[in-house]
Amino acid sequence: MGRAVAQLTVFALLLASAATLPSKDDWDIYSFHINSTVTSRYATTVITSRVANRMNESKEIEFHVQIPKNAFISKFIMFIDGKAYDGVVKTKEQAQQQYTQAVSRGQSAGIVSSVGRTMEQFKTSVTVAAHKKVTFELTYEELLKRTLGKYELQIHARPMQPVKDFKVDVFIHEKTGISFIDVKGELSTNALANAITRTHTDKQAWVYFYPTEDQQKTCSNCGEHGLNGDLIIAYEVNRDSGIGEIKTSDGYFVHHFAPSNLVRIPKNVVFVIDQSGSMSGKKIQQTRTALVHILNDLVEDDFFGLITFDHDILHWKRELVRATSDNLQRAKSYARNIQSRGSTDINAAVLEGTRLLNAHTREGSASILILLTDGDPTSGETNPDNIQSNVRQAIAGKFPLYCLGFGFDVNFEFLEKMSLQNSGEARRIYEDSDADLQLKGFYEEVAVPLLTEVTMIYLGGTNLTQTNFSHYYNGSEIVVAGEITDNNIETFTPQVVAISKNRRVKFSNTSSLTVTETMPGGLLQRVWAYLTVKQLLEKELLLSGSERQEVKKEALELSLKYSFVTPLTSMVVTKPQGESTDVLHKPKEGETPNDRHSGLNIVAQSIPYLPGAVGAKIAGPQGYPDLSVSIGLSDDFDYDAVDDYAGRSIGFSVQHSFHSMSQGGHSRKADFGATMFDTEALLPTPPDVFSSIHDRASMPSTDLVPRPTFVPFSHRFLIKTETQSPSLCFDVSGAVLVKLLHRPSRELYVNGELDDVTNGGFQKIVIHLKTDLHIEFNGQGGIQVQKGQRVMHHTGQDLLTVGSATIIRRINEIDFAAEDIRIVFLIHFKDGKRFYWPVLRQRPSADDIEGILALKPAVYEEVQQNSVTKVKIEDQEFLATSSTAFDYSVASPVSVSCWLVSADAALQRSLNDFLVAKM
Repeated sequence: MGRAVAQLTVFALLLASAATLPSKDDWDIYSFHINSTVTSRYATTVITSRVANRMNESKEIEFHVQIPKNAFISKFIMFIDGKAYDGVVKTKEQAQQQYTQAVSRGQSAGIVSSVGRTMEQFKTSVTVAAHKKVTFELTYEELLKRTLGKYELQIHARPMQPVKDFKVDVFIHEKTGISFIDVKGELSTNALANAITRTHTDKQAWVYFYPTEDQQKTCSNCGEHGLNGDLIIAYEVNRDSGIGEIKTSDGYFVHHFAPSNLVRIPKNVVFVIDQSGSMSGKKIQQTRTALVHILNDLVEDDFFGLITFDHDILHWKRELVRATSDNLQRAKSYARNIQSRGSTDINAAVLEGTRLLNAHTREGSASILILLTDGDPTSGETNPDNIQSNVRQAIAGKFPLYCLGFGFDVNFEFLEKMSLQNSGEARRIYEDSDADLQLKGFYEEVAVPLLTEVTMIYLGGTNLTQTNFSHYYNGSEIVVAGEITDNNIETFTPQVVAISKNRRVKFSNTSSLTVTETMPGGLLQRVWAYLTVKQLLEKELLLSGSERQEVKKEALELSLKYSFVTPLTSMVVTKPQGESTDVLHKPKEGETPNDRHSGLNIVAQSIPYLPGAVGAKIAGPQGYPDLSVSIGLSDDFDYDAVDDYAGRSIGFSVQHSFHSMSQGGHSRKADFGATMFDTEALLPTPPDVFSSIHDRASMPSTDLVPRPTFVPFSHRFLIKTETQSPSLCFDVSGAVLVKLLHRPSRELYVNGELDDVTNGGFQKIVIHLKTDLHIEFNGQGGIQVQKGQRVMHHTGQDLLTVGSATIIRRINEIDFAAEDIRIVFLIHFKDGKRFYWPVLRQRPSADDIEGILALKPAVYEEVQQNSVTKVKIEDQEFLATSSTAFDYSVASPVSVSCWLVSADAALQRSLNDFLVAKM
């Protein structure tokens, strides 16, 4: 017979959220300053928060700010009673002890985390004595990127309460001159516009933002908790058509190359669009809208192709066509009718896009390949390394590949590596209402190629950052930094060689060369270090073995030398004696927020049928020593087959007694000591009926005594890691009640009941909020809400608000939000049966939650001992078996590899801590 197997996965995708807001009576932020200085496009920003404890007792005071994703934190200081407590940047290994200790005590760790498209958050706290004050000072640095003809400095202001002394000061100094400056963002509109002062001279600009306490409560995103929004300063510098701006100082140089007045190069562009099942709904709608806009922007000397794919490749045309008005109209009609379906064959799709471009070579044109996908490869070639190798060989350096990853479920590291291998870039498209505009915005960045095969040459230069670029696009900029050999400016000669349409061009005019004797704080050296570290981190993705270790070592040394918090370093935040130490990490792009949680998966597996069994039902979680299970047996029950399990790795002991009307009765005992069995080999014929359990007095019984325990419906949990290494997995048995998320401080409890049928899943979810609000999702897809004595049933797709909770029911999910927590319960079907899948979309910044959705990512080492594999977790070694599990946290589940270990080993605590006695 075929095995009866049902699979269930829970994945917590954690999005960082706002911090718990303090009460005005607890502590008072009496001063909040943001000071940003931009010199030659390099921004150094200092955030200073001064806080007073107004209470008659000690209070924990929090510092919580958001910074740009591209920035590196370089300094942090706390001043308490005149004493400074510094943050120190160390290697991950050096900081690991503090990190581990913090985690083991249940304290916050990994506090720098991703919170959206462009920002990360920094959070720490300290206990301040009654009527005392503390000053927090954070410094971060970033090189501003030119996009669509301008630079943007983004400042996020969220002091968590109106502040008497609130100031944002921005100073910009550009030697070549500032052509325009603009201030935008949520904090520049309506009543707050009057709080902005802007001054602009030829080479300098000042922006001041000084809102009053009343103004801090009146903006669109403001209220009693004060400001919450962005202030964006956009500006551009004066340019010429020559080699650009080169600054030199203290033996270093930085070259900004963005020539104007160049002829546009016609392009050949192929769009490879994922239309697999996971793109259904809003994603495919936004993709269709974006494609229509993008096609509108093509001009007649462009050639284009359009490929959609799932497990098949679908062509609009099998060759590139000119962007005539007729072709564009037909292509837009095709784009409007793209439908989602099937699995995801990325390998075949990208190779077909490459074939189209390779078959259409035009002198004086630039080719571009753009892939949009929201998932992992699940059809055809699914090994990421093989796909990357295939694509790299096919493209062979002839044109760039740009990969757009739609949503947080996508394997962004896979796309990033594939893009970097082919002179392109990976970009995440966020599942917001403006995702179509994000897609269109990215296309606009690469829509107008001006140069190809750009080579930056520096005679008399050394230790250079990247010098070869496949394309230069209108509105962008190429930046190169390096050292000047022997600091001899006389022998330093820059030159740029490139292809402009169908001719080779050279830029060597040094009339715009700017020589500066000194710049503040070794600025150019820091720009060089910033660029070098960024590019080394990208290069590390492309290498392996000793080469990768060398690149990683170089990036680490520079990060430590310049005190940058990068993915290779951590900042250890020292505090007064007796308080825990925070270890601050910089997340990777797409990494889930706050202390680097990555999620959890469960797989449910049914019990094999026992020969001759008429009925069986198991209740109770794994490991209960008093668990007794009754199984109804027919007269032809095959004890020899059961005894045959003894050599088969089952892992439980069976004591059975048999009674029959035709026979007296007898007892036998069979012991089984391993871990798995083959239902197909031993049990070829399933029973026709699986009945409910009956009273033992009237039914023959088999008592199962756990050792460890075998009961039906094994559920496999998958704890993901932060890297590409296999996840850890462990099995839990029984139709248990699971603690999904508990937050006692807010009186929020979310529990789930697992199915006991072959499809697996959570058949019921119950949410308790405060003492009088209870929400239940049942197996039929219904929502029951009980508020006090009032009970209501919600079946529509309208927004439902009950107390502080909101519920939105969509086609295949239920969206639940309460204060600063948001959980989406995905609805899946298997064999016609429904089950729920919880995904934590928004996690509170306060680390006061527990349960399955609060698990941290797996951290372990593989240990090989002869033919046995073990994993080392927290200095303990555990036996591990190579296995697989399904990830049902996405619309199209995928199978992933994992190391199977015991539950207690993987959890580093008792499994019972994640179970509840009642819903």
